[in-house]
Amino acid sequence: MSAPLKNVLVNVLTWALVLIFFFPVFWMFVNGFKPESIASSVNPQLFFTPVTDGYQLAMDRGMAGYLQNSITASITAMIISVGLAIPAAYALSIRRVKAVEGALTFFISTRFMPLAAIVLPLFMILKTVGMLDNIYMLAIVYGAMNLPVTVWMMRSFFLEVPFEIIEAARVDGAGLYREIVRIVLPLVLPGIAAAALISFIFAWNEYFLSLLLTSSAARTTPPFLGSFVDGRGQFLAVLSAAATIAALPVIIAGWVAQKQLVRGLSMGAIK
Repeated sequence: MSAPLKNVLVNVLTWALVLIFFFPVFWMFVNGFKPESIASSVNPQLFFTPVTDGYQLAMDRGMAGYLQNSITASITAMIISVGLAIPAAYALSIRRVKAVEGALTFFISTRFMPLAAIVLPLFMILKTVGMLDNIYMLAIVYGAMNLPVTVWMMRSFFLEVPFEIIEAARVDGAGLYREIVRIVLPLVLPGIAAAALISFIFAWNEYFLSLLLTSSAARTTPPFLGSFVDGRGQFLAVLSAAATIAALPVIIAGWVAQKQLVRGLSMGAIK
């Protein structure tokens, strides 16, 4: 097979895979503008008169409040996980602690336990201290849950910092604070952006803990989306509209930080 033909086949296959993975998102967006009778029909229709009833109904059911809870929980969890991951990853990479492999294994092993195994004791603890249905406590739980992944990511970024730069700063009399804030962090900003965005996405998409640890005041968007499927049927038009709205913040955040995200995720890929 000639090289030009091979490149054409690779491009065709790539675009086919992109369209296959993108089509459900496109169909969700289209369904949001359909009347409920057409969206729920067993015969899909691509041509119809667009309406905004689904978006109006989603907002009438209080979606703005759930979005606000999701934004508060996700941003707070992102700040907590990244803020704690920076010194932890720094200690595990540049200023090596003893038994670093054991510490890293312990960090990531906490992600192996299924949420169903920890939700009952977590529920009892929060109930005892009176913190159930509290958005900031939910954010703390999200931050702790995302911390192991964030630490592993940040450590890989810190390992890419040339140690000669750090040694030169120390020779010039830089203390620990200046070494981290003025020397190291500017070099790994793309990595920090990538870790922050992934932490934000994980918190934004979390469903299980939000469903069981909240009831009304602190409930986030994912359980709200699930409320459109009940014993009366699946309300596809309004569900698609609400899901489109819920996906927008993550899409916008990814679009704004795409350059930093690509640079951050590619750090360490080439030696």
